[in-house]
Amino acid sequence: MPKKNQHVVPHPGGWAVRGAGNDRATSIHQTQQEAIAAARDIAINNGSELFIHNRQGQFRKRNSYGNDPFPPEG
Repeated sequence: MPKKNQHVVPHPGGWAVRGAGNDRATSIHQTQQEAIAAARDIAINNGSELFIHNRQGQFRKRNSYGNDPFPPEG
């Protein structure tokens, strides 16, 4: 099963955690910090990436919890 990246996105009345490509939110939270914590747990369990968006929907921050080679290739 492919690793599904997690996104923290604005949602009416709060913030939502949404898996990449999903139409529905995995969970909804009142604060962005609560949504980030929930999404981080999912991303760690899946070994995927976490994308945090700002209120305008633009990427604010990105964290990888997968198997990243360090130093990066290339």
